Amino acid sequence: MSPTRNKFLNLVNRHPAEVIAASFMLTALLGSLLLITPAAAGKGPVGWVDAFFTATSAVCVTGLITVDTGTQFSPFGQAVILGLIQAGGLGIMTYAVILATLSGRKISLSGRTIMEQSFMPQPQAVIYGLTRIIVLSTLLIEGVGAVLLYLFHPGGGMFAAVFHSISAFCNAGFSLYADNLTRFRGHLGVNLTVTSLIILGGLGFFVIFEVLHHVGSRKRHKLSLHTKLVLSVTIGLLLLGTVVFFVFEYDNLLRNLPLGEQVLASYFQSVTPRTAGFNTVDYGKATGATLLFTILLMFVGASPGSTGGGVKTTSLGVMLALARSKLKGREDVDIFRATISSRAVARTLSVTILASFIIIMSLLAFLWVEIGPRPFTQHNVRVLEYLFEITSAFGTVGLSTGITASLSAFGKLLLCAVMFIGRIGPLTIAHAVGRKYGQGKFRYPEERVMIG
Repeated sequence: MSPTRNKFLNLVNRHPAEVIAASFMLTALLGSLLLITPAAAGKGPVGWVDAFFTATSAVCVTGLITVDTGTQFSPFGQAVILGLIQAGGLGIMTYAVILATLSGRKISLSGRTIMEQSFMPQPQAVIYGLTRIIVLSTLLIEGVGAVLLYLFHPGGGMFAAVFHSISAFCNAGFSLYADNLTRFRGHLGVNLTVTSLIILGGLGFFVIFEVLHHVGSRKRHKLSLHTKLVLSVTIGLLLLGTVVFFVFEYDNLLRNLPLGEQVLASYFQSVTPRTAGFNTVDYGKATGATLLFTILLMFVGASPGSTGGGVKTTSLGVMLALARSKLKGREDVDIFRATISSRAVARTLSVTILASFIIIMSLLAFLWVEIGPRPFTQHNVRVLEYLFEITSAFGTVGLSTGITASLSAFGKLLLCAVMFIGRIGPLTIAHAVGRKYGQGKFRYPEERVMIG
């Protein structure tokens, strides 16, 4: 083994959280350098800020764009973006584990903790074997999706089918079409294929494997609490999102569409805020109620171990169970006849509170950068649109009301920072919260405070 590789593996062992953060940043920087080359240019040269924004959005599997992917980048540039999406979707730490596996090395307990929080929620998981399965399964699902998309729309070409399949499964939301997927709003095959890829990518590999094992095994094994919680919250949000979008936009975006297309568009828009970023309607013309509800969906995001972002569906499930328990005066937090550990509840609260704080502070910085010290009465401050953009960036969603391209350079870089934090946040926060620090030799006396 070369000394350089040995040093890298030692670094992964000792500082896994720092390594994954640095890996995402270095990959984004490398991608931006490739995107500003003449070979990556389409209609004309792309500036460094826009190239860095695109690379960051791709590696963070967000989908926010400041320039049109289909026209401003050449096939080489689009291939670079696709590679960044794939790297970000699988998680760069996965490649580090593959390297460690091929080298015959073992990663440390802290390194396995990062992988478990990223892909497998059960402790002591067989990470090396599952990593190989994850990669192969990803390629298989994306391949099937690409074939289906090509069959449904052969005029787009095979590359477009592969691009959109990978973008959908990785919950990236990048499209080669200027109108995203609006042109396919009434196409049942394309809609169902894309939404299926998004849902599979957002469930998490562990859930997919367990469901397949449960269905395929002769002896039906009991599903874990994690899988039950993910599936129930996911189905609930999909149903709720479809109904809410249909009601809020029935007399607006859906007004002149046939009933079947109205339902299909409502379903698609309930799936895509779960960190995918594709759209078949113009969110810039949506009602304020729709934007606010979509913000809530983007904040929740996908599930642990998936290619998506957000605070995760399990966090929402635990928070709802916690509220129910406290309203009933119970100390234990129970879901599906199982008790959630106090450590898991504390981790959920920590991640949710920290995510809310990051979004609020980012919104304040965003308003200052884009609006400046102008009185509210002298400027039409579109706070809801800015909150939509910030939440979309933090949740690595990619939906926009159409203001991204018009932002200042500082505003674009601020969104890059938010996307970066949103992508690595769930990994590093979970690791930091889960790390055992010294408890000390004493405890302060316990006292009560009034709540509510």
